Amino acid sequence: MASISTDKAGLRRILFVNGNGDRKAVRLGRAPMKLAREIKVRVEALNAAKISRTSLDNEIAAWVAGIEDELANKLAAVGLIPTRTPMRVPTLGPFIREYIESRTDVKLRTRINLEQAERRLKEFFGELRSLESITPADVDRWVIAMRDRYAEATAARTIKRARQFFTAARRGRLIDTNPFEEVKPGSMHNPERLHFVTREDTFKLIDAAPCADWRALIALVRFGGLRCPSEPLALTWSDIDWGRGRFLVRSSKLERMTSKGKRWVPLFPELRPYLEDLFHAPETGTQYVITRYRDASQNLRTTFEKIIHRAGLSGWPRLFQNLRASRETELAAEFPLHVVAAWIGNSAPVAAKHYLSVTDDDFDKALSGGAESGAQVAQNPAQSATAARRQYKTGATQTQMPRGDRHPVASEVTLCTKDLMPLVGLEPTTR
Repeated sequence: MASISTDKAGLRRILFVNGNGDRKAVRLGRAPMKLAREIKVRVEALNAAKISRTSLDNEIAAWVAGIEDELANKLAAVGLIPTRTPMRVPTLGPFIREYIESRTDVKLRTRINLEQAERRLKEFFGELRSLESITPADVDRWVIAMRDRYAEATAARTIKRARQFFTAARRGRLIDTNPFEEVKPGSMHNPERLHFVTREDTFKLIDAAPCADWRALIALVRFGGLRCPSEPLALTWSDIDWGRGRFLVRSSKLERMTSKGKRWVPLFPELRPYLEDLFHAPETGTQYVITRYRDASQNLRTTFEKIIHRAGLSGWPRLFQNLRASRETELAAEFPLHVVAAWIGNSAPVAAKHYLSVTDDDFDKALSGGAESGAQVAQNPAQSATAARRQYKTGATQTQMPRGDRHPVASEVTLCTKDLMPLVGLEPTTR
């Protein structure tokens, strides 16, 4: 049993006898009697468990875990609980660095984004600032600084990553609350960075390219809608099904999705000649379509900027992504959006928000009479553009597979002709 003692000064203490017969006291100071009685009950339970060498029940264990350090130290001093190990207060720089290093599941681009947010947080708060000392008011000032310094989309991405860091700290019980909890990152959509690369400019780029690999690379991104550089560099000759007029694209970005990051893309007429050029190239025994630029240390962007300059064009904000977005905009004018999204490898909402744009052709079509009169102009623009621009002659039609034993191919398909529909149509004529 334990008892409560109060001296003339109003200071309370809890007295008990431990298992060795020693009289011990837990000094509470000027604590209310109600609180002293609650602690007395816990002290009796702790002393009983200590004497009988049994485990604490869940209620007492939870109480011990939740008390302040000051009371815990007093209970430890009289041998009722183990001495608490002081918790290391994590600081901003080391914590974020440890978190990024632990994320072995993310791709290179995501890691770069995380490191950019890390750098911007440390520049503002300091590397040795403790996480628990950063308040929502501090976060508000940092958010304002980010939005003043960077474009809306860049600031939103940085804020989103910072909130991710502090969420991880809260889940790890290093901080009680996340100061970013109520912060809205904002929109990562920036329409000012959208740029439609026309077919005319694309052919200028291809003409200015230094080799067949670069011509195919530009065509794969602009006419095939591939992500550069990961998807073109992953393309192998066995991925191309010449007979069925399509090729298999592997996306490392989407490999954890149900599709495993794989999608089939049409072998568009504008794209096919540049792949055939490489197929009939003198090099033999190659596995990959693009062979000259496979070194990860090579900077494709720098070379592409030189090609743009050589073509007499001015650069645009997102060099490769805008090529890809231009293709999706073109295709969306001809095919259902869910079909286009499946070919490009994104979702319809993402396409509508980040890829599709309004072009001058849309205005021209509207002024010439709308969709009905524009339908005939839009019919097969890819084939007409290719025929007029390149007049490419290889001795192979669109349904024929390039011959040769240099590269493996996916499959061959025997094609047959279809009976044509009578000019009168399906319904009987009327007089």
